[in-house]
Amino acid sequence: MNEASKKKNIWKIITMVALAVAFIACTAMVYMMNRPPVKEIVKETVTVEITPAPTAAPAPTPEPTAPLSLWTEGALAKDALTAYMDMVTSQGVGYIPPEDRIAVFDLDGTLFCETDPVYFDYSLLLYRVTQDPDYVDKASDFERETARKIQDMILTGKSAKGLEVDHGRSVASAFAGMTVPEFEAYCKMFRDLPARGYEGMTIGEGFYRPMLQVVDYLVANDFKVYVVSGTDRLIVRGIVKDSLLPVPAEQIIGSDETLVARQQGEADGLDYVFTDGDDVVLGGEFIVKNLKMNKVTVILQEIGKQPVLSFGNSTGDASMAEFVTSNNPYPSMAFMLCCDDEVRENGSASKAEKMEKLCAEYDWVPVSMKDDWTTIYGDGVTRKATPDNVIFDIPIDSESVAPAA
Repeated sequence: MNEASKKKNIWKIITMVALAVAFIACTAMVYMMNRPPVKEIVKETVTVEITPAPTAAPAPTPEPTAPLSLWTEGALAKDALTAYMDMVTSQGVGYIPPEDRIAVFDLDGTLFCETDPVYFDYSLLLYRVTQDPDYVDKASDFERETARKIQDMILTGKSAKGLEVDHGRSVASAFAGMTVPEFEAYCKMFRDLPARGYEGMTIGEGFYRPMLQVVDYLVANDFKVYVVSGTDRLIVRGIVKDSLLPVPAEQIIGSDETLVARQQGEADGLDYVFTDGDDVVLGGEFIVKNLKMNKVTVILQEIGKQPVLSFGNSTGDASMAEFVTSNNPYPSMAFMLCCDDEVRENGSASKAEKMEKLCAEYDWVPVSMKDDWTTIYGDGVTRKATPDNVIFDIPIDSESVAPAA
């Protein structure tokens, strides 16, 4: 392209730009001449005032609850347990692999009230024989005699010889024919009744709150917790299911009675085949009372490992405590509750003193309910000055009562 052509193109571009600017200027002048006055615009404008929603203050972050907050500062048992936990969960001397962290707990008097006015399972049988309108007239004389012995125990504080076995036999027969869910539902019904000796809780709410914290503390540190109780296994399941105690049914061990198929009749289990539409029911025969040495046996049978922690409250738990702490390849400890609180709980200073002496003798760690706990059953629960009556007339044909086995 020559110089003349270049100049010609430049002037074309300049001319086009000038025309565009002129067009825009003319359009603007026309708009300004024809627009309504500013006041009119203001008059015609609708002003909507929007008030911003108040900003909610952020919710305060709850303070974390200390693992054993219901235990008093300086409590020997609390300090012993926390020091133990630091040792067994830290890599080094004393470390225990999670799969071997096993703790066993007794139930009555260790996790749960046993003095309202007696053990839960004793109270359950007493209710069945003396107050259950569907069973009172069906109870056998042996069951009535066992109920009378339980009443004597309530009145005197002394247990008749052989009562543990008599009670087991009576529970097995008194609930024979019930399916396992029916029996569990019966136990749950009973646990929901008001506690006889306490205001502000049901029977089933009678868990020791500081001991529930111990269970939570162990579970949080990868311990597997078992309940190893002298109470009937199925009764314990009824107490624990949907309760404050986070232990599944498969980790509950207790006394046992037979279970059979409803249509089995007299046939042996080796000969009978369970069929569609059949049910498993309580068979009516007592098998074993899970106390003392029997606890050691059943731990090996059902858990298959030596636990490293034991919690109990009586000589019925002594074998379990000694088994846990004897020849253990891991650090191990046994704790025993002492029922020394006679204000918030139906305690016994004399029984507590005996347990304290046993703790000193066997190197168990004593737990004082009076001194080590800030509460027992939680706020709003108080011990009644006069417990509800549990003593009833029990007609018995003494000649027909079978002697204890």
